[in-house]
Amino acid sequence: MASIDTEIRAPHVGLKIRWGQVMVGGAALAVIAAMIWVVAQSQSIYWSEIPAYMFDPRILRGVVLTLQLTAAAMVFGIALGAVMAAMAISHNVVLRAIAAGFVWWFRGVPLIVQIFLWFNIALFVPHIGPFDINTLITPTIAGFLALGLHEAANMTEIIRAGLKSVDRGQREAAQALGLKPLQTMWTIILPQAVRLVIPPTGNQAIGMLKASAIVSVIGMRDLLTQAQQIYAANYLIIEMLFVASIWYLGITTIASIGQHFIEKRFAPKGRTA
Repeated sequence: MASIDTEIRAPHVGLKIRWGQVMVGGAALAVIAAMIWVVAQSQSIYWSEIPAYMFDPRILRGVVLTLQLTAAAMVFGIALGAVMAAMAISHNVVLRAIAAGFVWWFRGVPLIVQIFLWFNIALFVPHIGPFDINTLITPTIAGFLALGLHEAANMTEIIRAGLKSVDRGQREAAQALGLKPLQTMWTIILPQAVRLVIPPTGNQAIGMLKASAIVSVIGMRDLLTQAQQIYAANYLIIEMLFVASIWYLGITTIASIGQHFIEKRFAPKGRTA
């Protein structure tokens, strides 16, 4: 009877109110509510101007450029990162050294420094043959190269880790079955590695979207740059920053939802993302 009584009462243990958690949660909500109230009551912010500029043509052009830059830099970064990752796990010492040096430089130097270096590259490489570097390296190209190469260095490490995570015994088994190295990589290694590579790649894409705002330092006309140019004329600084923030939040939210479903699609059977 004692055991039966214990089983009957046990489920009710989880219903016990934890007053410490309630108090901490309540205090946190109170602080958040107070902050929202203070901001909402500010007489210095013209709230009606925020929706008025949400779909301003200049803002929309900035959104489009931001998305294009993010997509282009990610595609370039994944492609080059895959090549560098293959070099990093090769048996060729020279290729491994090149991959290690690439990651060391482009992941170690701050992104903003890389943007300025590409933007000012004509100062130390003014010409390449008959081509003028100032003509070739526009702010758009400078931003793309900086973001793309920085992302390639990060993707090199992500893809390399994914490839190395596949058990070596599977490579040996594929070799014993007579599969060539390329066949082994394509049919055995990549399908398993991609499940581990997708989650951090999604995080990198979302991070890239937000990091793209840094190209505003070279006037690339992305979302943040457009917002800055508008508030330079109308002095609605906070309002325009809110407009940019809402767009960034909206895009990253959609990207996060997409990432969730992609991870769920590629998750191993019996495991949810």
